[in-house]
Amino acid sequence: MLFRSRTPDSTVWKRFRSGHDGFTFTRNGDVYEAKVVANAERVVDLFYTLSELMAPAVDVFIQDMRSQMTWTGKSMPLPDVRDAVARLKVPLATYGGVEITLYTSEDQLTLTPQLELFIYSRSDRWVYLLTSMNLEERASLEDRLWGIGSWERAPAPALSEAVAAAAERLSIKAET
Repeated sequence: MLFRSRTPDSTVWKRFRSGHDGFTFTRNGDVYEAKVVANAERVVDLFYTLSELMAPAVDVFIQDMRSQMTWTGKSMPLPDVRDAVARLKVPLATYGGVEITLYTSEDQLTLTPQLELFIYSRSDRWVYLLTSMNLEERASLEDRLWGIGSWERAPAPALSEAVAAAAERLSIKAET
């Protein structure tokens, strides 16, 4: 007991559950909108997890803010898209600066370059799913103050290469 100090807090718990995890849920006409804010790793993981609930074929939009490259794909098999997102989880959470949108005629999931998650849907099922994932529904969320994008001043060639490789695996074409 001479050198023993108190047990340090669990860093895993803090990393994946920051206490600020929450979402807003609103309805605009016949479209429901959810905005999810949590730490970077949790948002990317939620994007991946929630993508499993999309239709079997989705349209895909990917934009790398650093390289200014954009890719789009129509009616992509969901398992292939989820595999590509799974390979990008760590670099996405580390660097940000990439927008990924999966959408159908009924639902849309968007991971923004600022690592926020937006969900648009014609049904309110997402509010129940987000609540079941231990996210707290709130009337409003604190806006993150973003100055210049970190992708504008910090190159991340590993992320850009990984995004390009994912687009190639999905056989989606780049746009300029």
